Amino acid sequence: MPKTSFSHIRHWVFDLDNTLYAPSVRLFDQIEAKMTHYVMTALNVSRDQADHLRHAYWREHGTTLAGLMRNHDIDPDEYLRDVHDISFDALEKDPGLADLISALPGRKIVYTNGSAPYAAQVLRARGLEAAFDEIYGVEDADFHPKPDLAAFETVFGKDGLVPEQAAMFEDDLRNLAVPHQMGLRTVHVSDHPEPAEHAQFHTSDLSGFLDKLLY
Repeated sequence: MPKTSFSHIRHWVFDLDNTLYAPSVRLFDQIEAKMTHYVMTALNVSRDQADHLRHAYWREHGTTLAGLMRNHDIDPDEYLRDVHDISFDALEKDPGLADLISALPGRKIVYTNGSAPYAAQVLRARGLEAAFDEIYGVEDADFHPKPDLAAFETVFGKDGLVPEQAAMFEDDLRNLAVPHQMGLRTVHVSDHPEPAEHAQFHTSDLSGFLDKLLY
């Protein structure tokens, strides 16, 4: 991984869940359980039906929320408050990662398909809040989810990002396709990297990857 591939980067975009903490923490399990319960209650369906819809909407619309909004006109603010009301006790502070992100040259942002208040809680639990300049949630993209082009255009436009001078770190491979097309450097953060043209780099160790970029 040549450092020169990132020497021009001055805008660093990080996904949140399973990117800024290890998937083994399984924080998202709590959110998925909350999503299923929300769908059961809002649509008056069984648990099996709710699980099916949750997965189907995620595949077809980018997020369960997007599918619920488009097909059932649900209130996104209420949904986001409900599904992100979880425990953060499983998260541990990571001062090493905080130092590495802080040392990156330029602007650092978090961009998640979750809500910005939820992301702020995760960052606090990880001790990463001071390393970032801004947090963007799905509400900041007018509830368009990654991987939609409109979502990236809205958030990147708000933050003044220059694609040719930016890099994105993301665990969901499909969410790197549009950033790659826009001209960003793309890094797939996953224990199970998959070959894809739009994922220029892969790592299962975000801290190790950033360390090699910096030092």
